[in-house]
Amino acid sequence: MKAKGIQRFLPFTDWLFNYQKKNLQGDISAGLTVGVMLIPQGMAYSMLAGLPPIYGLYASITPLILYALFGTSRQLAVGPVAMVALLIAAGVGQVAETGSNEFIALAIILALMVGVFQLLLGLLRLGFLVNFLSHPIISGFTSAAALIIGFSQLKHLLGLDIPRSNFIHRILIDAFSNLNEVHFYTFLVGVSGMITILLLKRFSKTIPGPLVAVILGILVVYLLGLDATGVKIVKEVPEGLPSLSIPSLNLDQIRMLLPTALVISLIGFMESIAVAKAIQAKHRDYEVDSNQELIGLGIANIGGSLFQSFPTTGGFSRTAVNDQAGANTGLASIISAVLIALTLLFLTPLFYYLPKAILASVIMVAVFGLIDFKEAIHLWKSDKKDFFMLLATFVATLSLGIEEGIGIGVVLSLVWVIYRSAYPHIAELANIPNTKYYRNIKRFPELHRENGVLIVRFDAQLFFANINFFRDKVNEMIQCREDKIELLILDFAAVNEIDSSALHMLHEFHRDMDERDIAVKITSLRGPVRDKFELSGIFECFGKDNFYLQISEAIYHFKNKERSIDTQYATQSGH
Repeated sequence: MKAKGIQRFLPFTDWLFNYQKKNLQGDISAGLTVGVMLIPQGMAYSMLAGLPPIYGLYASITPLILYALFGTSRQLAVGPVAMVALLIAAGVGQVAETGSNEFIALAIILALMVGVFQLLLGLLRLGFLVNFLSHPIISGFTSAAALIIGFSQLKHLLGLDIPRSNFIHRILIDAFSNLNEVHFYTFLVGVSGMITILLLKRFSKTIPGPLVAVILGILVVYLLGLDATGVKIVKEVPEGLPSLSIPSLNLDQIRMLLPTALVISLIGFMESIAVAKAIQAKHRDYEVDSNQELIGLGIANIGGSLFQSFPTTGGFSRTAVNDQAGANTGLASIISAVLIALTLLFLTPLFYYLPKAILASVIMVAVFGLIDFKEAIHLWKSDKKDFFMLLATFVATLSLGIEEGIGIGVVLSLVWVIYRSAYPHIAELANIPNTKYYRNIKRFPELHRENGVLIVRFDAQLFFANINFFRDKVNEMIQCREDKIELLILDFAAVNEIDSSALHMLHEFHRDMDERDIAVKITSLRGPVRDKFELSGIFECFGKDNFYLQISEAIYHFKNKERSIDTQYATQSGH
């Protein structure tokens, strides 16, 4: 028990103390592969966030090491990601000029705030909150954000001076109105970079396309002197590791960054947990714990903020590569971080001639792959309601902005949860001939309906939000029957919870049925509901003889006016 307790709070002790030599080769291979990927991606996503490229490398060291120690996934590759980078640009860009010292300081403070939020959510076991973001909402938001991210790079791809915006129509209008000013060599370098990445992605999964594009881009610019023609380059990248610095906070900054921090906390966790669980399904030697994942991501962001990192999370593409390259434990992420650190110490002069158009091509290829056409088509065919939720979130994100779009998505998810709770499924049951089984008569119209008997199954918890719906639907079913209802059977097999408002309603409901000379019998009570019935006097109100284990038994004893021999089991708690 003690060992398990340690592993729960320090997940790395599980794989570290039980490390096997056979895992080392895979961890080294994966660590080096992902580290190589992170160099161009980190710099590109830092630029997308509105920060100098060097901060992308800073964000690829400390967070990786801390997550490897405190996270539960052994393959999740934490670091800069496009979605979070765009949220940083959108949120911090509202209060500071992009690329300014104030902007950089606020981005680092944002990492601290995100880390604190995630850590608190994990400690309070609130990981379930992300479940309120349904898959259609996430798909719509991600697809729209991918378009915004991709088109935001047109300024670097075309060599145009386009104002930063989170609205895709403004970006496109500005781009088309300045097409006559497109810088030909910049455009050629950027498109060549995209083609290189796509070709290598298609024909070779082992060769990192973004890194090849970066190397070729540097060589072409340096050898042909394209920087002198106007091709914008990264120029000097500071050498050395990030220094320890505690972010200075004030209430005004916290207030301004609070909405962005909350959105990044949830979106970052959602992205991480989704890919972590998908990868974990292939590995049976460990389990992903949602709340510990929040703690691990929180510690990674808090620690990262102390070493000049902006908010980070787990990335889809790098995690997939990490797994395919053979990662077995968190050591792979630590090796990636060490490779980035060595790059900062010795290799930064090599990035002087790196064209920004290449970094833009890295971003565009990565994010356009996030546009989920297949999900939209699938939902249109299978679930129109979910399709329109996806569409509404997609349109809201494109037209109103990133934070507003995800906010509308959350509201839509909550509204749908409330609607489903207030108007749950309710069915009239009928007998399958020559059996004791009963099914929904709307689905199976050939079933036998007992004369004078109405059987109703309520498929949800019974509480204040749906008691009027329950009562109205039962009355409607009674009125719609052509025969005189003498027996009403309530099948409560799916009712696993009931509150005081519903108990009060049942007292009134029984009185109403009694006045209409309709006998009411209840079957298949769940233990928690029976406990509430016992404490609230429902058994005495309805009469203990009117509770049964099975529908067939209730009908039989009503016809024969006999007391059920199973009454004690139907009304006794504990089942």
